[in-house]
Amino acid sequence: MAKRALILAFALALSCGASAQTATGLQEELIFTNTTPLSENGELIRRLLTAQVYAEAVSSGANLHGQSLDIGKERFVVYVPAVPPPSAGYALMVFVPPWNTAKLPYGWAEVFDAHAMIFVSAAQSGNDQNVYNRRIPLALLAEANIAARYHLDPARIYVGGFSGGSRVAMRVALAYPDVFDGAFLNAGSDAIGTDAIPLPPPDLFRRFQENTRLYYATGAQDVGSLGLDAGSRKSMRDHCVFNIVEQRVVRTTHEVASARVLSSALDYLDTPPANDAAQLTTCRAAQH
Repeated sequence: MAKRALILAFALALSCGASAQTATGLQEELIFTNTTPLSENGELIRRLLTAQVYAEAVSSGANLHGQSLDIGKERFVVYVPAVPPPSAGYALMVFVPPWNTAKLPYGWAEVFDAHAMIFVSAAQSGNDQNVYNRRIPLALLAEANIAARYHLDPARIYVGGFSGGSRVAMRVALAYPDVFDGAFLNAGSDAIGTDAIPLPPPDLFRRFQENTRLYYATGAQDVGSLGLDAGSRKSMRDHCVFNIVEQRVVRTTHEVASARVLSSALDYLDTPPANDAAQLTTCRAAQH
């Protein structure tokens, strides 16, 4: 009798685990448990700051393997399409918001359904939160936990954001091109290769140049963000990054992208990069 009860309990545990991993629709206040070496303090420093800063951190004897936050205390919102995943797996959009509430923007669910794409966003990841200690680690941990729960297509994992969240998403895409294949930059961006946003280590930056797609979508009346976008795109071209598309959304100020704009962005991001090898080689040679 005891053996039968144990078997039933084990079967129930497996069933609960499977249902958690295959749940669909909107899921709020989710708690994740997995961490990733990619969000450890040392790896953040290595990828996001200069080589000199990283060397100083290593020589200081500081604990570089720790995490800046306790994943079990964080909350996430996830949307999973009800459709079965493609054979290659679901796509994924990790969204960095400017607000602190974990929510799915209005009208986006239908777009994610059409693209067989999972959406995930963290709470307490808004513009008033620390970029290095919270916003970037939360994006990385969100990706790691969704990847642990669902079958994902490694060629269709993206990061995006709105306003200040978009500026963070751009930094994540730049520093983690081995995780994210593209970025949806909605009304917020910055120049790269500056003191504030240095280039990542050479091997990562080569991958960013060759593989990462960037989709800038900003309201035609959002003058401030358009100026930032122009400077960002110029810096990308100056650093041999050419897989870029710009969309100026007519009759729009500083607001979250509509479903139509999001759909256009995902259509582009889902298209493999069209690299001009000669152009890239020539540009790289001119950098030396």
